[in-house]
Amino acid sequence: MSDAVETLPDGLTEFLEQAGWDGAAIDPIPGDASFRRYFRINRNGKPAMLMHAPPPHEDPKPFLHVAEWLIAQGMRAPEIYAAEAEQGWVLLEDFGQDRMRDWIDANPAGETAAYEGAIDALLELHKRPAGPFPPYDMAAYQRETSLFTEWYCPAAGLEVDVECHAAAWREALGPLLERQQPGVTVLRDYHAENIMLLGGSPGAPQGLIDFQDALVGHPAYDLVSLLQDARRDVSLELEARMLERYCKAASPGEHFAADYALLGAQRNAKIVGIFTRLWKRDGKPRYLDMIPRVWEAMERDLQHPALAPVADWFDANVPQDLRESGGGTIA
Repeated sequence: MSDAVETLPDGLTEFLEQAGWDGAAIDPIPGDASFRRYFRINRNGKPAMLMHAPPPHEDPKPFLHVAEWLIAQGMRAPEIYAAEAEQGWVLLEDFGQDRMRDWIDANPAGETAAYEGAIDALLELHKRPAGPFPPYDMAAYQRETSLFTEWYCPAAGLEVDVECHAAAWREALGPLLERQQPGVTVLRDYHAENIMLLGGSPGAPQGLIDFQDALVGHPAYDLVSLLQDARRDVSLELEARMLERYCKAASPGEHFAADYALLGAQRNAKIVGIFTRLWKRDGKPRYLDMIPRVWEAMERDLQHPALAPVADWFDANVPQDLRESGGGTIA
């Protein structure tokens, strides 16, 4: 057991002992935007990942539920070795350190191949019937878009028409809700930092992580998450090629481009709100640097005619200079 155990959460040693992993070496992994913490575990040469998702802020039961379903469908979610959900502990398979984003940074010539693998994994997921998860319904979409007016607009010093904002999204998303039936499993945070290259190459199986918030929704949503990535630049050319790859294989219908733009604007507006909240509420200002990238993608999505009601709201409520500066400076 490493010296780092002195600073680790209460109950960790007892959980590992009960799981048969007593005496394991423990290495904390730097955290991200949630209350979850992760640790690399190694006992007698066997690696594992330990997730601590403590209540009341976190609940590992949805993660366990989705993981079980994904594995049953032949998708590559991590195997669960042991869990004590009430205390927030999950011991699971270690997918290694080859995150897609890190691998591309080290192997830029392999970017296209890595994204092709990620698209193909989505195609496989979308061949399966939708999982036993809640629907991505209008209430869910609107809870997310309201984060923009709840967090970003006050931070930017904007007094906006909140009721018209909700009405604009309701009008724009209404047709999409009809088209997304019967729906597919939407992982909701499917991007280059949440995809693991299990064999250390883009041709290897794609390991899925961070899927605990899965819903049943539109197949375009995870494509948007992947190809309009908030955390890394994806060129317009690569985005177009990967969309073409998906559409050629899935034949998603004539309205798919409109739905992709709708969900792009919806997700990006949500992310601007979330990144502002991470700063204002949670004291994590590093996410502010990502807002211009997200905002640029949102502006492109708003140009689609399917977004006309939402675009009109932005024209009336968000000054042009703020929009041109990628969201501007907020305080």
